[in-house]
Amino acid sequence: MGQNPEIPNVLLQGLKVVDFTAYIAGPGAAAILGDWGADVIKVERREGDTMRHVFADLKNDIGANPTFELDNRGKRGIVLDITKPAGRDALARLAETADVFLTNTRPVSLRKYGLDEATLRKANPRLVYAVITGYGLEGPDAHLPGFDVTAFWARSGIGYMTAPKGAEPFMRTSGMGDHSTSLATVSAILAALYERERTGVGRMVQTSLLATGVYLWGSDLAVQLKLGRVASIRPRENPINAVANHFRSADGRWFVHNPRGGSGGWEKFMGVAGRPDLVTDPRFATGKERRANARDLAAELETAFAELPFDEIARRLDAADLVWAPFQTPADVDADPQVAAAGAFVEVDDGQGGTYRSPASPAVFPGEPQAPRPRAPRLGEHTREVLAEIGYSEGEIEAIFAADAAA
Repeated sequence: MGQNPEIPNVLLQGLKVVDFTAYIAGPGAAAILGDWGADVIKVERREGDTMRHVFADLKNDIGANPTFELDNRGKRGIVLDITKPAGRDALARLAETADVFLTNTRPVSLRKYGLDEATLRKANPRLVYAVITGYGLEGPDAHLPGFDVTAFWARSGIGYMTAPKGAEPFMRTSGMGDHSTSLATVSAILAALYERERTGVGRMVQTSLLATGVYLWGSDLAVQLKLGRVASIRPRENPINAVANHFRSADGRWFVHNPRGGSGGWEKFMGVAGRPDLVTDPRFATGKERRANARDLAAELETAFAELPFDEIARRLDAADLVWAPFQTPADVDADPQVAAAGAFVEVDDGQGGTYRSPASPAVFPGEPQAPRPRAPRLGEHTREVLAEIGYSEGEIEAIFAADAAA
């Protein structure tokens, strides 16, 4: 029961996941497990996950909510009010039948309602209990609420390291830290499940937006931790390495070049720019001098590429086997055939007889077909079905519905 026959990917078939989360990081982790074949049951309060309503104020009806669908497609959805004994008992009974219980509810609330790790794993020792927080489970600020932009972006240092030195802070696009934490959470869950294969016993795993953010800029932070300082991001016109930079073509398109090593492909790149004379220019004759005169070299290259059309620059870069990429807009990514070929998109049922394209879970399993994913559940759509599966009689189910309706 519960395994969706429309899902061809069966790597995690038979794995039952209770998704007691909201917003993005937790639902995203559960959605990845669902994309890989797990039976995921999303548990919501009566008002529903806040992300269901993010487009509620738009003037036009957009149909399926793409943000909510991304992190909740293919799940079964139930509604339980854990402030009431019947709702709490139902969720605890559901956890008794599960392999994974995933939550981002504050630990103090979970203990209050008897849904903490110790209680649920006493009833089901094989349970992998996964907790996502803003700041971790210990420490002076572990109790604080945390969102992507606060715990991940601001406090972890990523926001500071992303902007050029001296620039004012800026907001970043939504969900980056959340979805990075989703991946970390999936990794932790799979590690615990592997351990369970040896021991027969589950465990708690926990991830946080803060720790994910710290790890993501860890290459630079490792230098800070070792040496007590780290280089800041510089503006494009005054880079540390003028060859590792963004450039704009004559037709206004941007691209980025990343040399292999500090000076890898130096001569080739000057040829691409149409400036082989710069190779013998005394200001740039050695790597040390190119670094000292990076501002001058950046200006020379900016002028050179501004005279060339993008298609010609692309042809030359590919012919020289240099490492580069176009600096793409969202519309560019949507139309990029390589993005599609890399398995980065999946079709999702729109609930109206058609499908639409959405980002795929970031892994490809050759031989496993990438068929369209079922839509996200409507609020409480599978409550009766799921409760019946765990032994509730029709009368008990009706009593739960009646109690919710009376609230």
